Amino acid sequence: MNSIILRMTARLLLPLLLLFSIFLFLRGHNEPGGGFVAGLVATAAWVLYAIAFDAATARRALRIEPRLLVGLGLLIILLSGTIGLLAQQPFLTGQWFYLELGGIGKVELGTPVLFDLGVYLGVVGVMLTIILALEEEE
Repeated sequence: MNSIILRMTARLLLPLLLLFSIFLFLRGHNEPGGGFVAGLVATAAWVLYAIAFDAATARRALRIEPRLLVGLGLLIILLSGTIGLLAQQPFLTGQWFYLELGGIGKVELGTPVLFDLGVYLGVVGVMLTIILALEEEE
């Protein structure tokens, strides 16, 4: 597509949509959101960019092959499940850790966040692999 308005809008919306996907990812444990929905929003940002420019430009801007994101996401999911096994509990049992931040307080970290990160990367990778391949066939 050769629309200067769409191109400018896509350039402005890409970082905003990616930031919104991070917001959805981080809020997903206590309220609606999480890795799947956040991954779909991030994918929508890249698809808008690919429509405004082309698939090759979107791939260059992404800087990583989407199929690698799928593999990385699956690896992170496997790692999050293995941590439960190392704690002598069933696979994918949530493990929680607390990180002291000096005068700020404690931050609660857990394997469900790792699992959601794997889902996020997997969703972005699968969706972009499919959509960019379809875009390139035109």
